[in-house]
Amino acid sequence: MRSIWNGAISFGLVSIPIKLVNATENHSISFRQIHLADGGRIRYRKVCELDEEEVSGGEIGKAYEDADGTMIPITDEDLAQLPLPTAKTIEIVAFVPADRIDPLQMDAAYYLSANGVPAAKPYTLLREALKRSNRVAVAKYALRGRERLGMLRVVDDVIAMHGLLWPDEIRAPQDAAPEGDITVRDAELDLADALMDTLGEVDMDSLHDDYREAVEELVAAKAAGETVLPAEPEDTGDGKVIDLIAALENSVRAARKSRNVEGAGDGDGDSGMADVHPIKKTSSKTSGKTAQTTTGTAKKTTRRTPTGKTVTRSGSSTAKKSAPKSTGAKKSTSTAKKSAGSAGSRTTVKKTTTKTATKTATKKRTSSSSGGTTAKKTAPSRKRTSA
Repeated sequence: MRSIWNGAISFGLVSIPIKLVNATENHSISFRQIHLADGGRIRYRKVCELDEEEVSGGEIGKAYEDADGTMIPITDEDLAQLPLPTAKTIEIVAFVPADRIDPLQMDAAYYLSANGVPAAKPYTLLREALKRSNRVAVAKYALRGRERLGMLRVVDDVIAMHGLLWPDEIRAPQDAAPEGDITVRDAELDLADALMDTLGEVDMDSLHDDYREAVEELVAAKAAGETVLPAEPEDTGDGKVIDLIAALENSVRAARKSRNVEGAGDGDGDSGMADVHPIKKTSSKTSGKTAQTTTGTAKKTTRRTPTGKTVTRSGSSTAKKSAPKSTGAKKSTSTAKKSAGSAGSRTTVKKTTTKTATKTATKKRTSSSSGGTTAKKTAPSRKRTSA
């Protein structure tokens, strides 16, 4: 890689000769301006405003424009005479934890390469010291006519330097936060956590510029004279979120589907959505059995008439009405009892019915026996009368 700056790292009294090379490169596709009428390229020419003549690069210098528009010429000699100790030196001023550096300050990135064999030993010393301390070095350096702030850290076996903005170059985030008192519910946070867990981590090397690839395909198709069909726009919802919970749930489902997670889209797992099962209906056979049980129970109902006689009635009609509502033998029995009660009867068990029947039979036997005795007594008296 071609170096863009040569100098040295000042590490206390140790000086490490280094070369500065760019650590990044720009892959963006650049376009040229053309004349639409004939396709001719449009170029910019540097023209003096006073005489309106084109000026070459050798005739161009630097100047500072004052507030009233006055141009104050500044030459390279003027800048070279300034007391700038970092003109050719990266001066380390402190070692701090990496989290002390605000990512907002980070600018361009460079690799620092040891310049020559004598620089290998102190270069390795600084690299290993940074590794073991888990810290980064804050340094000052001069590049392209100005003093800059930098951060030195270890990347693999190389010392890298990130250009930093000065603290007073970072703007305060005024009026950037949403206005008003906005509260977030725990359910929304849980869904956001589920979405983050579903998306998980990513291999940074697998990320690429899809737009640049699309532009390259467009250029290739145009060069081949092919017709390029417009791509269908994706439905982004116009940035309107009506239901945040529903949007988060749909996002979790989509993320699971894209990552082929087992059970994606069925609402189970940790998405907080329960399965819904239909209620099982009672079959006709079960209803029939229930009706029979109810009928059998209803037959045990007895009733006492106003004249004192005990009458046993069948409750089959009542049981039939109660059968569709009953779900078991116990409920059918209670239904039969209620039905018998509504008809003004008393419900008894087998023992009570048996006792009642026994008493009734005893009374009949008693009455019949007493009747026979009376008849016998009456017969002699009749005989006597006839005599």
